[in-house]
Amino acid sequence: MTVGEQRRKYDSPVRRRQAAETRERIISAGADLLHGFPVWNWRALTVRGVAERADVNERTVYRYFASEGELRDAVMARLEVEADVVLEGLALEDIRDHTARILEYVSSFPLQSRAPDDPTLMAAHRRQRVALLAAVSERAHDWPHTDRAIAAAMLDVLWSVASYERLVVDWDLDPREAIKGATWVIGLVEGAIRAGDRPRP
Repeated sequence: MTVGEQRRKYDSPVRRRQAAETRERIISAGADLLHGFPVWNWRALTVRGVAERADVNERTVYRYFASEGELRDAVMARLEVEADVVLEGLALEDIRDHTARILEYVSSFPLQSRAPDDPTLMAAHRRQRVALLAAVSERAHDWPHTDRAIAAAMLDVLWSVASYERLVVDWDLDPREAIKGATWVIGLVEGAIRAGDRPRP
């Protein structure tokens, strides 16, 4: 048997199908692992963990993915397909529906409280939430409690330090620009509350 014949025999349709099935099993195992952890705990997505979940050895995982980073990229692509996330060609008028799809998908993951452990910070956060809900309720007292809570929660997210950090660190905005952006959107929410424009799907 010639080398070419040996290669053709090794690269048979059956072997290609088996390889595709193994790759699919590995990616599915990675996605399953992430579905069991709070959004999204990438530290839990290791070659060892995926290999165990897929019932293959680590060497097999590395045969399909050269690094843990490559494996995570493939799993992320799978999650984007599951969530129906398509960023290419995203138009402004699509963002609202796109957000709903992403968050509906994210809601299928377990949640973990990100509240600080420090009692002083926890108490400060509680006072902030009470103050925001009271401010919204004063203007929107005829709204259902859930809608008032949504409006207050959105304001809480907009003025949070975590949001500010993301604007400055991830978006590389100057601190003044980050503040301008946050207060701009807070103004839009305030205007909607004053106008009686309740949260809607």
